[in-house]
Amino acid sequence: MAVDRLILTLTSGLFVVVLGALIKYKGMSKLIAGYDPDEVADEQGLNNFIGTNAILVGVLTMVVGIVDYLGVFENIVWIAFGVIVVIFAGRMIFGSRRYTY
Repeated sequence: MAVDRLILTLTSGLFVVVLGALIKYKGMSKLIAGYDPDEVADEQGLNNFIGTNAILVGVLTMVVGIVDYLGVFENIVWIAFGVIVVIFAGRMIFGSRRYTY
């Protein structure tokens, strides 16, 4: 992997971590896609759930960039990354329903 791809994955992962932290620790619910305050029963719970998952996805993105840069596991790391991100997205979509009416 080239250094430019490493920088891209590290910065994009850091960006997602920052968004997750803003949601989780600063209560910035409006950063959540599809957020409707009239439908949310537990805003703090929703922020904690979505923020934590976003932070995990961001960290995963940075780790995958580092692993790819080191040349470990070659192409399988990107396949695994894609599958895991889809799982996390589904988890956030369906898991967030417990915080709404």
